[in-house]
Amino acid sequence: MRLLDERRKIVQYCQLLLKSGLTKGTGGNISIYVPSENCVVISPSGVPYDSMEPEDVVLIDLDGNKIEGNYKPSSEWAMHTAVYKQKPEMQAVVHTHSVFAKTLSCLREDLPAVSYLVAVAGKKVSCAQYASFGTQELADNALTAMGDSKAVLLANHGLLAAGETIEEAFNIAEEIELCAEVYIRARGIGKPVVLDDDEMEYMLERFKTYGARHTNNSHTI
Repeated sequence: MRLLDERRKIVQYCQLLLKSGLTKGTGGNISIYVPSENCVVISPSGVPYDSMEPEDVVLIDLDGNKIEGNYKPSSEWAMHTAVYKQKPEMQAVVHTHSVFAKTLSCLREDLPAVSYLVAVAGKKVSCAQYASFGTQELADNALTAMGDSKAVLLANHGLLAAGETIEEAFNIAEEIELCAEVYIRARGIGKPVVLDDDEMEYMLERFKTYGARHTNNSHTI
């Protein structure tokens, strides 16, 4: 079976979507891009996550042509491949239907820098213009709104997060959902204070080395 390790990670993180409360049922989707194989390993359409097996995971190329798999690829495959085509440094995408990100997307509002944790994705997380699920228009809108960020809200839909690894993409999805929850709850009490651009630029620099191993000559923060 080709790309077994990547298939196993798709199953693992799809199941984590449910356990982490980032989606319900078969909502959302996950992919990993393997440039050396010119191949996208992506969750299948309509297969329950709790019973998904590695052999259920689908392999496609960047144009959506199926390479291997018994199922159809996720209906959102175009949104995943659009990221890989335009952001070659990104090699994993996580799409969630998490409650607070989706709530904010239904307001068609951006997520501002209400926490320094927004910097895992960028200075803010923009909301894309609405388009029907599974369409090229949705993929185009998502990529446009994402800009230099690693995440984007999909109007009336959910969240898309990208990373250099599946671990990073999933972490971004979790952290942005937390920030969306904090923002919505804070708005229920008063007017949240948003961090300024200078602070967020500083946070973006800090996050570049956060968690990295230090050499003997380096200093911890």
